[in-house]
Amino acid sequence: MDLKSLRVEMRGPIAVVTLSRPDRRNAIDEATVEEIGRFFEKPPEGTKVIVLTGEGPHFCAGLDLEEHARLGRTPVEFMRMCQRWHWAFDQMQFGGTPVIGALQGAVVGGGLEIAAACHSRVADETTFFALPEGQRAIFTGGGATVRVGRIIGAGRMVDMMLAARTYDAKRGLDLGLCHEIVPPGRSLERALEIAEAAAKHAPLSNYAMVTAISRINDMSTTDGLFAESLMAGIVQSGPEVAAGLAEFLEKRAKRLETR
Repeated sequence: MDLKSLRVEMRGPIAVVTLSRPDRRNAIDEATVEEIGRFFEKPPEGTKVIVLTGEGPHFCAGLDLEEHARLGRTPVEFMRMCQRWHWAFDQMQFGGTPVIGALQGAVVGGGLEIAAACHSRVADETTFFALPEGQRAIFTGGGATVRVGRIIGAGRMVDMMLAARTYDAKRGLDLGLCHEIVPPGRSLERALEIAEAAAKHAPLSNYAMVTAISRINDMSTTDGLFAESLMAGIVQSGPEVAAGLAEFLEKRAKRLETR
């Protein structure tokens, strides 16, 4: 796969994907969106977990406003571009491979939209979150109203944008924008530890976690319970179940630990 805006490194079954436009604070242009979509749609063979990070001091500063101003898109053209963002980030969230985000510095605008599509997010202490679209006379278009709104709540998202709030890592943790905070420069290291743990899970179990839970959350209670039982029936009859149960029953399974 010919990639210019992403850098990919395989570490065994873990693919480390780096947003690589540091001169633009890893801002997302049209080419980057296409590369994200194509990569996550079909990761390298043997990939069990993906870690997503950004090159330099910032994860991602959002939409490339320089390209946006230069292209002067019509409303229809911009709507279609937004739909490409939705497609690309859907490949992350619903592609079936766990995605761990390693965050630092700016996680802003479209950067927060791409982070929200990750299944687990580790932020270092330099991380800050913002949706500054209102200050730029634009509106979110990469899925924030769905993904970020469902994390922090629609009312809080409206307030976040109206009041031009910027949340530090601690506040982001409180709101669910990240799941863990580590010292500066350590987010990638910790994300890799999580990825290594996830890579040991049965692939079908991981697939169920990252494709079913978000969808079930969109359903009614009755439909959600039915979908859960259906997915459980498929996973619980998978080929790895017997080995996992034997390990537990023979007391060879690792004890649960607080993390």
